[in-house]
Amino acid sequence: METHFWRGFGAPVVVAATLLALAVSTPAASTQAESPAAAAARAPAPAIKRTVLGRTEVAGASQEVVYVLVEVPAHTEVPRHTHPGTVFGYLLEGDYTMMIEGQPARSLQAGEWLQVPSGVPHAERAGDRPARLLAIFTVEKGRPLTTPAP
Repeated sequence: METHFWRGFGAPVVVAATLLALAVSTPAASTQAESPAAAAARAPAPAIKRTVLGRTEVAGASQEVVYVLVEVPAHTEVPRHTHPGTVFGYLLEGDYTMMIEGQPARSLQAGEWLQVPSGVPHAERAGDRPARLLAIFTVEKGRPLTTPAP
C-alpha cells in the first residue's frame, strides 16, 4: 500500500522524504567544532584496573592481608575513598600523586612507597604516564577493600 502511495509523487519527493527522515532521526551536526575539553568530558573515564594477587589470613585475628596490583591510566584521578585498614603501596612504574586528608599532596616516582592509615579519606592521580602499584591491604575479613568518601 505504501509503495503505491509514494509512486504517485515521483522520485524527487521520495528523495526529499528520505532526507527529512534522516534529519529527524540523527542529531544535527554542529556548525562549530567541539572543544577538546568538551570531548574529554563526554568521553567515558579510563578504567582503573585492580587485580587481587593473593590473600593471607592473619593468624589469631579477624584480619587478612590482600595483595592487589592497581593499574591507573595516565591523567586519571582515583576519587576520594577510604579503606577499612592500613594500606601500604609501592609504585612499580609511572608518576603518581597521593592526596591524603590532613597531609600535603605527595608525588611519587617508581620505587617509592606510601602508607594510608585506616579510614582516612584520600584521592590519587596518575601523571603523564600510566601508573602500576602493588597495594598491600591489612583489613577486616569480609569487608570491602574500598569505600567511596564524600
